[in-house]
Amino acid sequence: VFNEITKKAVIHGIENPRQIEPLLVDAYMARRALDYLVGFNISPILWTKLPGSKSAGRVQSVALKLITEREHEIELFNPEEFWTLTLKFGDDNKNTITASISQLNGDKIEKFTFRDKNSIEKAIKEIKEKKFQITDISSKVVKRNPSGPFTTSTLQQVASSRLGFGASRTMQIAQKLYQGVEIDGDTVGLITYMRTDGTNLSADAVNDFRNFIKSEYGNEYLPASANNYSGKKAKNAQEAHEAIRPTDVTFTHNELSLSADHKKLYKLIWDRFVASQMPQPEINVNSIKAKVGDNILETSLSSISFDGFYKVMPPGKNSGYVDYDLESLKIGLNKEISKVTKSQHFTKPPSRYSEASLVKELEKRGIGRPSTYQEIITNIQERGYVRSESKRLYATKIANLISDRLFKSFNRVMDYGFTAEMEKSLDEVAEGKEDWKKLLESFYKDFTEAKENASQTMERNAPINTDVD
Repeated sequence: VFNEITKKAVIHGIENPRQIEPLLVDAYMARRALDYLVGFNISPILWTKLPGSKSAGRVQSVALKLITEREHEIELFNPEEFWTLTLKFGDDNKNTITASISQLNGDKIEKFTFRDKNSIEKAIKEIKEKKFQITDISSKVVKRNPSGPFTTSTLQQVASSRLGFGASRTMQIAQKLYQGVEIDGDTVGLITYMRTDGTNLSADAVNDFRNFIKSEYGNEYLPASANNYSGKKAKNAQEAHEAIRPTDVTFTHNELSLSADHKKLYKLIWDRFVASQMPQPEINVNSIKAKVGDNILETSLSSISFDGFYKVMPPGKNSGYVDYDLESLKIGLNKEISKVTKSQHFTKPPSRYSEASLVKELEKRGIGRPSTYQEIITNIQERGYVRSESKRLYATKIANLISDRLFKSFNRVMDYGFTAEMEKSLDEVAEGKEDWKKLLESFYKDFTEAKENASQTMERNAPINTDVD
């Protein structure tokens, strides 16, 4: 047994063998049987009733249901109009403050306070020519925790949002990084095993990384003790392997003799891991209130006083941090509004899932195993149930039909809660708390009845006449 693919761990595993664990074998048998029962029994019914359908699966079909339900929500969505006000006051460009109005004539401003152009114009007339007096300035220091090192699912999510890589592409590149490159005649793996749901870390690796941080960035960027992420496990995580990290922290992406995409993903993994072992940045947050009569403006200005892990992973362009001369602001100071901007908005429907957000939703609901998400997403696309367009997943017509028919005939199998509970039951088999055959018997009794009903009652798609002889 070894939980990290390092020379030390593998040798230790070989020197300390144990017997095969029967309970883990039972859990595997139960999982395999469940997947076969669902896939091999439902798929033939779909082929008969819904020509063009390819297959069904215990987790695959539930993931597909998430996408088709989101499609229905978007179709039924009715947008609502609302307007917002942005106000600027200040002395020059550097010291201009952008604020929003929180109270008008004593009434609190809500999202739908201004529903049309007339109401927003009336509000502008009310405040435009007035000077606001600063009534309150409060400051506090906020710290930001670094994100933990990558697991398979978080690597797929961040590679999608930051680099635009699909889950399949991410895993192909990671596989190559894991297999390694030739250095001085030896093949050296650049990252640890990339199929993992564990957040635990090798003690030796953490020690190496801490020494690197100390020598590269100095003592102020080294926390008193190592940051530990082993308690932050995903639902259904098996934690067979440690988190994804570079095997050698001194090896940078610039030294990599592979493609630009390989360099980008390696840098992402390197940055994330080094940042995970660095201290929190310290952010000065200054909340400001200004008023005239019963009209109140509010805003906040945030600036970085200590960059911490931002040293290797700088905040994004839209982070909102500013370099503002707060000395120029004092309670009692009068400020004239220099600009008023009105904006029209419409409420938006929920976004279609991207590969990254679908992975996140599956993980949050405890559906399936984190290490299988990429395979699920690939399957539903290859079967023609889902198409990816502009990094969003669109359900095809047949996907909507399949989800609808399966939910009507196999509502238990298609239930999110039941699927998540089944994962817990499989874990209990592995822990010896539940017998795997009894678990299967309980499932099969209801499933058989649903299968027989579906064979008789599932709606069949009628043939369509064509001009082809």
